[in-house]
Amino acid sequence: MNLALFDFDGTITTEDTFTAFLFYATSKPRLAIGFALVWPVILLYKLGLLPARKTRPVLAYVAFWRRREKEVDVIANRFAAEYLPAALRPDVMEMLAKHKANGDDVYLVSAALNIYLRHFCQQRGIKLLCSTMEVKNGRFTGRYVNGDCSCENKAVAVQKTVDLNAYSQVYAYGDTDEDLPMLSLADVKYLCGNRISTNQ
Repeated sequence: MNLALFDFDGTITTEDTFTAFLFYATSKPRLAIGFALVWPVILLYKLGLLPARKTRPVLAYVAFWRRREKEVDVIANRFAAEYLPAALRPDVMEMLAKHKANGDDVYLVSAALNIYLRHFCQQRGIKLLCSTMEVKNGRFTGRYVNGDCSCENKAVAVQKTVDLNAYSQVYAYGDTDEDLPMLSLADVKYLCGNRISTNQ
């Protein structure tokens, strides 16, 4: 059996679904208040002074702090069913389907949120490792459980979850520098759709 590791935003999708989901799931008044609070963070990100891995948790906190998990889950299920299909790359989804048809273990490993990615994965019968929002007493605290699932955290999440030595080959698919630590675990690795050498 082989293992296939797929990044989500920019690899499986044509766009940044993390941001799209924040807008989709958050009311306009909350967005307005949130922007007033975190615009310096957004500006620093736009200027390239703050990495995405530091920006995402701040935006997620503003969007989901104290919101009821069940209410947000209904929105997330709708987002996965109605919004995501139009954002998927057919060629990558075909590759994912081939891995499943071959009987490979397929994992989505993403910095995007479990809130909506779990619905995407359940619909397609694949496993999920991603940024996970903390819930207490049925409400989101706004914090991540194990930090932003990007860069080295991607590789750590994979290594904690699976025994890489149990697989004949490990495949990995990504599109940015945030995916390189995950790709370093693989025998066969693709960056932006192109196969790269084992020493990269």
